Order: sequence, then structure tokens, then C-alpha cells
Amino acid sequence: MSHIVSSEDVEKTIAAFTRLDQRGDKRAMNKLAQRLQKEQPFLLQHAASVRTDHGDTVGEAAVFYATLVWAMFDRGLAGTLPRITVQNLADAEKVVTDALATVPGVAERAPHERIAPSLAELQPNLYAKLAELLAEDVKEAAMTLETASTIIKPTEVVIEAFDAAVAGRRVGEQQGTIVAADKPGRNEPCTCGSGKKYKKCHGAE
Repeated sequence: MSHIVSSEDVEKTIAAFTRLDQRGDKRAMNKLAQRLQKEQPFLLQHAASVRTDHGDTVGEAAVFYATLVWAMFDRGLAGTLPRITVQNLADAEKVVTDALATVPGVAERAPHERIAPSLAELQPNLYAKLAELLAEDVKEAAMTLETASTIIKPTEVVIEAFDAAVAGRRVGEQQGTIVAADKPGRNEPCTCGSGKKYKKCHGAE
């Protein structure tokens, strides 16, 4: 069963994130990060992997946009979202790559225009907001053109992965008990991509 994220849920999510940012509410931000780490560890790993190839600033932008997408899907569902798996993300990557390959001159377009119509049709409100936010961030110099160009595709992959899992095209893991393997050892790097040890980051008591 498909679930189109409503424009109302999109706007409410943006408003909530804006309030958190303006208040500088670190406690609430940490609580959100801990919930995401618990429910969607592979989503965070996917977004944080951008940091390895492109540095902290780009990696943080990728994590932020992935978190925003998760929150938008999460807001409109009565239950907990399926946990996105590595396979979900790999399959979504292929879907996005194939869809973008059908768009003429996609690589020459502005980052916020590198969206395949076939994907945008599945989540029109979410994609419209994504394009708007990226264009605004670049215009206001909150993000460089290069950063926007780097994170647009990974963000689309996250949208496709959640859309497919919620619709049942490619199901994720049902939330419940957390698999022990998802949790890193205390001295291993935290999977959120911070670069800190787990015990000093999301594993802190």
C-alpha cells in the first residue's frame, strides 16, 4: 500500500526542525539522533558514507537531509517505519540511477533539478520540498553548489528506499527488537558518522 507524504506533513516537519535549530535545543536534537540511530542505523551509515568520500561538511549535509526525509515519512504513519536495510538502499540506488539515466542532460542541470519525473510522481510533495530546500540553501550560500550536487542523489536513494519499504515493493525490517549486530562495540566508531567512538557518542550513558 503506497503512502504519499502529504504537503502538511512536509511543512510540519520543516517547521519542527527549524524550531529545534533556532532554539539550539541540543537535548532534543540528541534525543532525535538517538532514536534515529536505534531505528535506522543503516540509513545513517548510508548518509554518513558521503563523509568518507567528500569530507565532514558534505557528510553532515547528507546526514541532515536523510534525517529530514526519515522524519517526513515517520510523521504521517500511524506505526513505526520499517527499518531500511543495506539491501533496501542498494536496490534503491539502482532504481534512482536507472531513472536518472532517462533524463536528458541531467548532469548539466542545477542540483535541485536532477530529479527523474518517474521518481517525483511517487512522492510529489517530498520531492518538491527537496528541490526548494536545495535551491534555497545554494542561493543563500548555506551550501555550496558542489555539496548540493553531491548529496542530491543519496537523498533521492533514501526517499526511494522508504517509499518502496512503506509501499511493500521492497520491504525493510519490521521494527521490534534491535539486532545486536546493528550496535557497534563501545570502542568502535559510532555509526552516525561523527568519527567519535560509540561510547563517546550515541552509546554514552
